[in-house]
Amino acid sequence: MGKPTGFLEHDRQDRCYGPVTDRIGNYDEFVLPLKDGDLKAQGSRCMDCGIPFCHSGCPVMNIIPEWNDLVYQDDMRGALDILHSTNNFPEFTGRICPAPCEAACTLNLEDHPVTIKTIECAIVDNGWDQGWIKPQIAKRHSDFNIAVVGAGPAGMACAQQLARAGHAVSLYEKNEHAGGLMRYGIPDFKLDKSIIDRRLGQMQTEGVDFRPNMTIGVDVSMDKLLEEYDAIVMTGGSEAPRDLPVPGRDLNGVHFAMDFLTQQNRRNGGEPVGVEDILATDSNVLVIGGGDTGSDCVGTSQRQGAIAITQIEIMPKPPVKEDKLVTWPNWPQKLRTSSSHEEGCERQWNVITKEFLGDDNGNLRAAKCMHVEWTEGENGQWNMSEVAGSEFEIPCEHAFLAMGFVHPIHDGMIDESGVDKDGRGNVSANTDDYKTSVDKIFAAGDMRRGQSLVVWAINEGRQAARSVDEFLMGETLLPR
Repeated sequence: MGKPTGFLEHDRQDRCYGPVTDRIGNYDEFVLPLKDGDLKAQGSRCMDCGIPFCHSGCPVMNIIPEWNDLVYQDDMRGALDILHSTNNFPEFTGRICPAPCEAACTLNLEDHPVTIKTIECAIVDNGWDQGWIKPQIAKRHSDFNIAVVGAGPAGMACAQQLARAGHAVSLYEKNEHAGGLMRYGIPDFKLDKSIIDRRLGQMQTEGVDFRPNMTIGVDVSMDKLLEEYDAIVMTGGSEAPRDLPVPGRDLNGVHFAMDFLTQQNRRNGGEPVGVEDILATDSNVLVIGGGDTGSDCVGTSQRQGAIAITQIEIMPKPPVKEDKLVTWPNWPQKLRTSSSHEEGCERQWNVITKEFLGDDNGNLRAAKCMHVEWTEGENGQWNMSEVAGSEFEIPCEHAFLAMGFVHPIHDGMIDESGVDKDGRGNVSANTDDYKTSVDKIFAAGDMRRGQSLVVWAINEGRQAARSVDEFLMGETLLPR
């Protein structure tokens, strides 16, 4: 540790945002990076704890204290090497990861954790600017062919690691471009898609063969993949959305959140958006679900010119400040306000939707809602009950269901492969070897673990690649 008193001398300083009036007029990224001197000072704040809880807080086990110290020492090249040793795509996590590492930081006991996510993003962005990030082409090549199905962060990480190990890798993707939900679900103002394309160019030079517009089970059968490849890795997403089966669900204007978000990303990317345009322009918008997907609907609706936006959540309002002695260093349940919320949105908690109300033409005009309360039972479980006489209506012409995803799509690849599924409907495979119940087939990412974070997807893609390499070669030098 280069500055033992750094955390005493410097306050926490994070990236800031461009003005709301400027950013809601476009879909550009608006996070303003720290200046070099400020970044160095933030790196000096790392305490190099005897037990660096940030390591366990980070799913890819980033070696955080070491690259914090190197940033303080002005060794950005060395910091980049350490960062890449555990994370293939730190420019993704540096933008869209919720930073569980910061929640685990010892300085978070005083609500001033090291700005780990900001430093991470600065390291890799500087590496690209300096031209330090080059393709890592394998010096030796095996005779094995591997198919990775699903080009989201798990599939990209898995394919890159296997290509660097010297295998021939084909990366199948059902959409026109790779990136998964990073490309089609995460709004451009949070992650510019040129950031993804830059990595894809590196991967192509390393030998990854991209095969877009190919849906396994439709365009190519699983039997054909099993015949042609020595191993198959399923890395698709958890894409079956949780529905809201209430009266009026079939009214025009009620949509799954991902249909809405995907359309706008396709629109920005110059791709066809489908038969029906879903636009919040000049509309009252209701977002049902209080998570990140709901927040993204808020920000996208703002940029499309919505009149008013309301977001409701069935759970109680979280506390503004968590109880550190109960939660630290684990991820805390507390009130989180995103940049999209700051752009303008009414938020309500303890609210359920009872019915969607329509006009004579079958168009949505309002949602009939009701307040609920939660009580803890003797067994420790929380029970929900409706508050009598609390019914009210929320006027809306668009309602976006952002209540999460239940499991991957089973039709096609999963059903054709015959792999076992777990109790939640995910592909069953453990984290020791990522093998499924069918020989030669592995699974990783959201398709295996369920809806999760981009950093978990990268972690599982890397670990699955190591397991596949060991399966084919009898041993592996890929990191776990």
